[in-house]
Amino acid sequence: MSKDYAVIGLGRFGGSICRELSREGKQVLAIDIDEAKVNEFKNIASHAVILDSTDEESLKEIGIHNFEHVIVAIGDSLQASILTTVILTDLHVERITVKAQNDYHEKILRKLGVDRVIHPERDMGRRIAQNIISNNILDFLDLSDDHSIVEVKTGKKMIGKSLIDLDIRANFGCNVMAIKSGETIDVSPSPEYVFKPDDILLVIGSDDDIHRFEKQLIIDEQ
Repeated sequence: MSKDYAVIGLGRFGGSICRELSREGKQVLAIDIDEAKVNEFKNIASHAVILDSTDEESLKEIGIHNFEHVIVAIGDSLQASILTTVILTDLHVERITVKAQNDYHEKILRKLGVDRVIHPERDMGRRIAQNIISNNILDFLDLSDDHSIVEVKTGKKMIGKSLIDLDIRANFGCNVMAIKSGETIDVSPSPEYVFKPDDILLVIGSDDDIHRFEKQLIIDEQ
């Protein structure tokens, strides 16, 4: 049962990540100890199973170590989150992302050596899911319910092309406010600007437009 991603804990936060990864066409295994939550995701995720993630044998049986990335989004039990993370670490899961309930929890997770610790109060499920898919999405700021500013690294499809070539405003409805190249920041860049590897863009637009822009030009899958 080797799939791309497994999400453990299908509350509001874990559920939002599961939905977004599934919407992006990723293979996702949804896991929760609550049957009602698992049933909710049977038609959303690739697979959904009822399972106690603190039971090492159960995790072994589903082949959790074969998953490329496991996201632990358990929200109601600090002990269950930590124990699950310990088991995943012992089973040598390739990448582990864990939701932290507080700063103390984060310190423990850091000591366990997880790849990424998330604070839901500081992060948004949709953006986290995008970042799981690609390292090119660096940061975001909500301006309203449907408009944002995002900080992104140039995708491979952009390198060597100019703003005129890509015509981001016409094609995606987004505006490139600034470009950082090395130590230089170019505010209101020229249409002739040619993108280089590791350039960082500050882009503003509606969430839908930004999503299309990211999906087509920014996201280089890990």
